[in-house]
Amino acid sequence: MANSRTTAHSDRAALRHDRRANPTGAYVATAGVVIFLIATFLDWVSTQDDTVTGSGYETDTAIPLIAFFGVGLVAALLYALNRARGRQHRGLSLTTMAAGIAATGLALSYIVNAPGALERGSDYSTEFGTWIGLVGALVWTVGAFLLAKEPEGDDDWHGTEHTTAGHDAH
Repeated sequence: MANSRTTAHSDRAALRHDRRANPTGAYVATAGVVIFLIATFLDWVSTQDDTVTGSGYETDTAIPLIAFFGVGLVAALLYALNRARGRQHRGLSLTTMAAGIAATGLALSYIVNAPGALERGSDYSTEFGTWIGLVGALVWTVGAFLLAKEPEGDDDWHGTEHTTAGHDAH
């Protein structure tokens, strides 16, 4: 069986170095989580006559929960940038993206119709904090996607080894 590894990738260390993720997505996701966390403390809802207003923190416990969950996820992403062989852990990146999608859905639900308004008996309107939360959640999601699409550092990635004359390069 002929050795079909190319000279450009004959060194395993060079192969691993070529397969490291670009960390930009982690930084973008971090910025999104920070924006969402700040939005948590801004007004998300108010009554039509402005007699009652509520920050995201006061309005619904799910809002700060998802914000603090996001803080934990980006702390793990930033840790993985320094510790993981490929500068990311794909499962963590995808989990961060899923949480960003959930945060986006939560903010959108407040924009469309504040959850719980029927049981509280008031006609709530959306406030500035909800829109800031939506922007943060979208930035968070896009950042996590940017990182998740990056290579994870796998040595056997199908794009780095070639086959010749019908023989595998394994």
